[in-house]
Amino acid sequence: MKRSIRSYNIDDLSLFKQKIFEWSKNFSSSIFLNSNNYQNRLGDYESILAVDAYSKIPFTNKNSLKKLEDYKNNTKDWLFGYFSYDLKNELENLKSNNESSFDLPNLFFFQPKKIWIIRYNKIEAQYINQSEIEKDWKNINSIKLEKNFKNLDNVKLEPRLSKSKYEEKIKKMLFHINRGDIYEANFCMEWFSKNSKINPENVYYNLNRISKTPMSAFFKENNFYLISSSPERFIKRIDDKIISQPIKGTSRRDSDVLIDSNLKNELHINEKERSENIMIVDLVRNDFSRISLPGSVKVSELCKVYPFEQVHQMISTIECKIHRNLRFLDIIKSTFPMGSMTGAPKIKALEIIEDLEVSKRGLYSGALGYIDPRGNFDFNVIIRSLIYDSKKNHLSFHVGSAITSKSTPNNEYHECLLKAQPMISILK
Repeated sequence: MKRSIRSYNIDDLSLFKQKIFEWSKNFSSSIFLNSNNYQNRLGDYESILAVDAYSKIPFTNKNSLKKLEDYKNNTKDWLFGYFSYDLKNELENLKSNNESSFDLPNLFFFQPKKIWIIRYNKIEAQYINQSEIEKDWKNINSIKLEKNFKNLDNVKLEPRLSKSKYEEKIKKMLFHINRGDIYEANFCMEWFSKNSKINPENVYYNLNRISKTPMSAFFKENNFYLISSSPERFIKRIDDKIISQPIKGTSRRDSDVLIDSNLKNELHINEKERSENIMIVDLVRNDFSRISLPGSVKVSELCKVYPFEQVHQMISTIECKIHRNLRFLDIIKSTFPMGSMTGAPKIKALEIIEDLEVSKRGLYSGALGYIDPRGNFDFNVIIRSLIYDSKKNHLSFHVGSAITSKSTPNNEYHECLLKAQPMISILK
């Protein structure tokens, strides 16, 4: 399908982004991908807003990647959507019997009628119906923004696991590690709130204000919302190159510049954090080796510490070259779920995680992003994210950490609290 394209220049990028996000409330299907002008991002775009589904993939939990591959080939257009963590059960001999509050397909994608692409002060509209572009441009620019973005009420969050129960689970995970079943596994726990009403757009605005991240996103499909401040890239394709940027290693920030610098340096040399990161790098290299041209897998950046608004994060970058005609389906099959949210060896870690965790992850540990008409794509890792159903008034988020032989239950629990703090603070 050929889209009509029109370009505009803009003086105030921040203001325009707020206005198009406000405008997106008018549509039942929308996605806002926001890099927050992060300087070290590998992105092609500052932001993308896609709204108003022209078509969408039906609910699926069988042969989902094949259905998506066919949908992609038939539309030959922009597609936006997500992979749920439980897609793993289709890719490997796995199952999930834990409790879930959301009835989700294993993946969902839609083809939007209207796309707004922001490339650093240049705005590009890509529409199926050309006649609507100018009218929407005027409507967006005429929007008057509210000064205060308040929530409707004070949300009462409950952890699915108490501290003592959490520590029991970590001890069991350490038993598996010390016995040699696995080297590392990501263990997660859920916080939830029943009968809570929020304004999802306001919650996203407030979360993004205090936690600006390069893979931030807002997704809406009818009554279902994902509000994400993810800093992590799962996988990106640029023609014949594939890139992944797993995060492992976290420390807090401090308002004192000297203390903050010391925290960053301490994270960089921390043996436990580095070993966590390097194990996942090896896992990603192994995943890539299944689809790459011989000898093309390389680690272009190892254990580099990046500052974000709330935390320092240790990030590595792995790349490989692929055949240009390699199917999207085969790339995702070889790499999902991402190593940073699973463990090593991956399949055994997934089985142990499923046994020890008490609720389904759902969208958490999945991926959200886009596929463009040329077949290139970019997906985040769904972490630091809230999931909300406005019909059930149910709100949920997970946090987790990597468990290795050097982990202590108390320290891992406090790392989870550190990661949860931005979500908890904006809901009060």
